[in-house]
Amino acid sequence: MCKKDISQFRPDVLILLDYPGFNLRIAKWAKNAGLKVVYYIVPQVWAWHQSRVHDLHRYTDKLLCILPFEPDFFRSYGYEAEYVGHPLLDAIEIQSPGISSNAEKIPTIALLPGSRKQEIRQMLPVFLDAVKIYDYHICIAGAPSIDPSFYMEIIRSKGMEGQAELHMNRTYEILQKADIALVSSGTATLETALFGVPQVVCYKGNRISFAIARRLVKLKYISLVNLICNREVVRELIQDDMSAENIRWEVASILSGKGHDIKKGYQELKAKLGTQGASLRAAEAILKVI
Repeated sequence: MCKKDISQFRPDVLILLDYPGFNLRIAKWAKNAGLKVVYYIVPQVWAWHQSRVHDLHRYTDKLLCILPFEPDFFRSYGYEAEYVGHPLLDAIEIQSPGISSNAEKIPTIALLPGSRKQEIRQMLPVFLDAVKIYDYHICIAGAPSIDPSFYMEIIRSKGMEGQAELHMNRTYEILQKADIALVSSGTATLETALFGVPQVVCYKGNRISFAIARRLVKLKYISLVNLICNREVVRELIQDDMSAENIRWEVASILSGKGHDIKKGYQELKAKLGTQGASLRAAEAILKVI
């Protein structure tokens, strides 16, 4: 159906966004059909499935990257790619106002436990155990795809109904007010950094899946902050290292001065990311292909 629609529309250029499993098949078909193909937000082949780099080059006319180190990765294979900037820089610029007057008066810890049920089930209980000792305003960023009752069940199991507040689909508002954040690995680590909030990055998954991933993934870090800066700006607590005790130790370090160093690292990160306007630069690059 998708191929039929593209054939009938006959675009001047086909723009593919992320989602490599589907898009690489479409790219191959489209290129063989004589269409020009641009891949925007290229797959993270630098992390795994590096063999896909050859298909990306073979079946596209232009690769547009949103992470500053990606062009160098493609160049190491002899292929060209263009960095246009990260769209998060624009998204955060139009952030919403704060969530409450209470958050303005009381120091706040933001909990960003991920967006999938399995991930939240692994992360949130440990996050809550770690922060229950603090006299802080505790805000949990709820993902819009998850029912609030799922979070509340975990909150109740930890006896923290009156201490931890759930805010659905209001992550940016929470980060505006947060002093510290506990963040599941992913795009949220970059969002937290762009709001200037010192963070502890955490990840814990199924042991077998993690063991397999460790063999496949060729990365020194898991957070985008550290990957972009190519050094440890924020502490990563992975698998067995992710415990309530270790998180509290890192929070204590942030409160005693490490937070200042993290914020200095964020300035380095922003310098590497460049300026806003990723979508405009992407559009200009696509027009050149046409």
